Amino acid sequence: MTVKVVAQVDTDQRETAWALYSTAFAELNALAVQRHLIYRHEFDDVMNDPRVDKYLCVDGDGTLLGLSTYTNELDAVPLISPPYFQRRWPQQYAEQRIWYCGFVATEDHARAATAFGELVTAMYHTAAAKNGLIALDFCHRTDKVRRMSRVVRLMLHRLSGDVQAQRIDEQQYWLYEFPTAA
Repeated sequence: MTVKVVAQVDTDQRETAWALYSTAFAELNALAVQRHLIYRHEFDDVMNDPRVDKYLCVDGDGTLLGLSTYTNELDAVPLISPPYFQRRWPQQYAEQRIWYCGFVATEDHARAATAFGELVTAMYHTAAAKNGLIALDFCHRTDKVRRMSRVVRLMLHRLSGDVQAQRIDEQQYWLYEFPTAA
């Protein structure tokens, strides 16, 4: 298993990448308030955007097992606020030492954990080489069920020997009902 970093995913591999991505995140559309599955045209835009590196985890015969997006050009990431990062970490922001992981998608079979680990490792090495910071997001359900904040922290601790993690923001969704109003 190897990880290749590309600026753009070519048209031939894009269908396979879309199938992997959409399968990995489809379930969350019914389980999380915020949409986690980007539309196909948005996916194609990201796959074509040279500001966003695409990490492709492939096996020996070239089969795509995992895909992630990663960038230190925060303006390339929809729905995050680069001024937030600039205010909190001005020096790292000015030096483009803040990376954002848009998503990590893996095939759903026995090698998925290995592909996930390979992708996390590759992205860690990119940021660590520049003494950078890594930001990412996942929904409450994913953290509760898969314990992602803990899993990622433990993986990064194994890689670095020392990692400090902090929740940098949280959004809540509320619903108000009026059962006796009618």
